Amino acid sequence: MSNYDIKDASQAEGGRRRIDWAGREMPVLNSIQERFKKEKPLKGIRVAACLHVTAETANLMRTLHDGGADVVLTASNPLSTQDDVAAALVNIYEIPTFAIKGEDNVTYYKHLNAALDHKPHMTMDDGADLVSVLHKDRRDLLENIVGGTEETTTGVIRLRAMAADKMLNFPVIAVNDAMTKHFFDNRYGTGQSTIDGIVRATNVLLAGKVFVVAGYGWCGRGLASRARGMGAQVIVTEIDPMKALEAVMDGYQVMPMLDAAKVGDIFCTVTGDLNVIDSHHFAAMKDGAIVSNSGHFNVEINIPALEKMSKGKPTLVRPFVDQYETKDGRKINILGEGRLINLASAEGHPASVMDMSFANQALSAEYMVKNADKLENTVYSVPEEIDREIARIKLDAMGVKIDVLTEEQVKYLNSWEEGT
Repeated sequence: MSNYDIKDASQAEGGRRRIDWAGREMPVLNSIQERFKKEKPLKGIRVAACLHVTAETANLMRTLHDGGADVVLTASNPLSTQDDVAAALVNIYEIPTFAIKGEDNVTYYKHLNAALDHKPHMTMDDGADLVSVLHKDRRDLLENIVGGTEETTTGVIRLRAMAADKMLNFPVIAVNDAMTKHFFDNRYGTGQSTIDGIVRATNVLLAGKVFVVAGYGWCGRGLASRARGMGAQVIVTEIDPMKALEAVMDGYQVMPMLDAAKVGDIFCTVTGDLNVIDSHHFAAMKDGAIVSNSGHFNVEINIPALEKMSKGKPTLVRPFVDQYETKDGRKINILGEGRLINLASAEGHPASVMDMSFANQALSAEYMVKNADKLENTVYSVPEEIDREIARIKLDAMGVKIDVLTEEQVKYLNSWEEGT
């Protein structure tokens, strides 16, 4: 196979071991893979996937491939690629992959276009960059597309905006809407992996530190919980009164970012919006402040504004730690170039939670193939029956049993005659 772009093919065997290790923690996806091998529900379908190139993603790619799909993979973030996994995908599993950890912006978009050269029938996105390039620059390929799936909150926001403007040219299933995705992946996965990334990058002790979480969606909830569990004093910043109230009731301090900037030691944004930490926040921060992001794009931290406030270029004081010295002599540390710190300096979500997320991807792809001709050009949630089936398989794999309603209980819940 010659159509790929990876860093080092010699790393393939190490990547295979990493993929196998992750696969042991992905029983739901494994069960789907076994069925896909037999039924081939994706036979003849070309899939272009733009996802984080990790061991967990590799197991999803193998599942799609075993289901009959002709798959090509490109990275959804320049810093999230595991180069040994990319090598294994190409050299062992023969799945064309375009991903190099640390690739520049030009290479990133070159790789997106290489995936689209595959002339896909289906897109599988994490952040909607592939769909965006397809609609802006490769519209000649739209006639081939039957549908797509989207992994993350930021991508769903972009796609719903496209649908509202009547610009979306094919149906997309919002995998992030599935309860077995955002309840677990966003909360437990982001919570643990973000702390892992911050600690790996800095080796700081969280106990006793003031940890500022920007945004209290499911990712923010998980991150705040894990930071508190490590002994940090957690402050939450929000713009939504309902989420802010929930954070207060959960026992966190809630205040505007400008007030938090004055007291915070460690900051992490998980909002999906831009300039959440801006110049006036940097101006208020303490010397030595650590600033990171675990939202999909690096726009959440206004790094260009910090550059203007600084004496010169930043110093790389540790891997993934750029230290800026402001004109008034303070040092502010930006982690992972403001990109997803849980993937930049760590390994992303544990395989156990990605098991459910990628089970949603695989089953949504199957659903899209079967139902695309009935769907409109808009964004759909994962069907409830898929969500519940994934939860059932996960519980079985964990050895957890639950009760089943009796006929009498079902009748009672569906009647109106009985009361007090």
